[in-house]
Amino acid sequence: MSKKLISQIQNPSVFQRTNKPLTKVGLGGEGVLRTTGMKDPAREVIQAAVDQGITYYDSARVYKDSELYYGAFWETHPEKREQIFHTSKSAQRTRQGALEDLSQTLDRLKTSYLDLWQIHDVRDEQDLDLISKKGGALEAFIQAREQGLVKHIGVTGHHDPGILTRAIEQWPVDSVLMPVNPVEEIIGGFLTQTLEAAHKKGIAIIAMKVLGGKHYIAPEMGITAPLLVRFALSHDITLAIVGCSSVHEVSELVQAGKADQKLSRDERREIMKPFLPEARKLAFYRGSVFNV
Repeated sequence: MSKKLISQIQNPSVFQRTNKPLTKVGLGGEGVLRTTGMKDPAREVIQAAVDQGITYYDSARVYKDSELYYGAFWETHPEKREQIFHTSKSAQRTRQGALEDLSQTLDRLKTSYLDLWQIHDVRDEQDLDLISKKGGALEAFIQAREQGLVKHIGVTGHHDPGILTRAIEQWPVDSVLMPVNPVEEIIGGFLTQTLEAAHKKGIAIIAMKVLGGKHYIAPEMGITAPLLVRFALSHDITLAIVGCSSVHEVSELVQAGKADQKLSRDERREIMKPFLPEARKLAFYRGSVFNV
């Protein structure tokens, strides 16, 4: 293993049941992967991520053909599948619905197991109740982990930090996927209470919305995609994922993951300055629960 690759490896013991080494950055399941009819560009992005040493791969059952693109690649590169940490998600709220999602996900990904299966997009009180109650999706996630169909289970959310914090505290999850970006550091919530709850529980913390759907990139202000990735990695998290639409974007992501030095608090403040006037509105992914 090269020194360059070693520089982006995280502690492999974060996820105990697979013990696979994790890179500081992972390939998000969006970008060109959240499309239909883009097999060749999607394959190029996955190939570039594998070739450049990324070990964490994100997807979701609802991400259009994302799982199919991955599955087509792993089917022709089965040896690569066993070297990487693969994830997906289900947004179903019932036990039966989630199990049906998992069956389809495994078939589409051409794999017999997931390294991480996540309860997708938990937004409100109703979600917490539906997922937790008898016959709810949480039963499916625990069952799948007990049966070895998934090695770990997690929860994701980007609407309400209070709700996501309660999910972490109440459910037997191994990870949380949540927004980490300059807007979130300004507003607070995910990077205060949710992050603290995750650390207290000792689970993995995976950053998303790092580029704000690319809306936060402003080269004229010196705010580039790699800088935003470094911004996320400067927080006490496990890794950051970013969806990519080209081989060039994969290379940018990898280079950001190789940067060993975290940004200082003062450096982060400088990056946050352009976002200060409209920070609450810029957190568009929080949806209607967020009063702008």
